[in-house]
Amino acid sequence: KVGGAFHLTDQYGVDRTETDPDGHAQLLFFGYANCPGICTTAMPMMADVADLLADQNITVRPVMITVDPSRDKVGEMIEPLAKLHPDFVGLTGDENALAKAYAAFSVQRELAFEDPDYGPVYTHGSFIYLLDADGKVLTLFPPIQDAGHVAKVAVGYLAG
Repeated sequence: KVGGAFHLTDQYGVDRTETDPDGHAQLLFFGYANCPGICTTAMPMMADVADLLADQNITVRPVMITVDPSRDKVGEMIEPLAKLHPDFVGLTGDENALAKAYAAFSVQRELAFEDPDYGPVYTHGSFIYLLDADGKVLTLFPPIQDAGHVAKVAVGYLAG
C-alpha cells in the first residue's frame, strides 16, 4: 500500500493536498527543483508525458514534493519548475508535513553528501506515481522509462 493524505504548500504559497483542486490526474515525484541527479531525468519526462496526454485530451498535472525544503522554498521554485512545464507544481512544507508525505509514499530521504559548489545532495525515492484526481495511487513508473511508454500506460488508467 502506497499513497495517502498530505497537506503542503505550492511554489506560489497556496495550500495543497493530495487531491488536485482542478480535478486532474497527477504525476507525482519526490525530488527537488534544482536537483543535479535523477530529477533531471524524471521531471522533464513527467512534463513530456503531460504534453503527450494533453494531445489526447487527458490532463495530467506534474507535481514534485521536495526532499530539500531548505532550498525549495515558496517563490524560489517558480522559475525552475516553469522551465520544465507551465503546469508543474512544486510542493514544500515544514519537516513534519513533509515527513507525513514521505511516509505515505514510502519515500526515504537522506543527506548523501555536501557538494562544495551545489550544497546538500539527498538520496530519495525515484518512482513517479500516477494519481487520480482524488490522490489515489493508480500505478508507478521508474523515471528512466520513455515518455511515450508512460503516456500509453497512463491512458489505460485514465481514459474512459
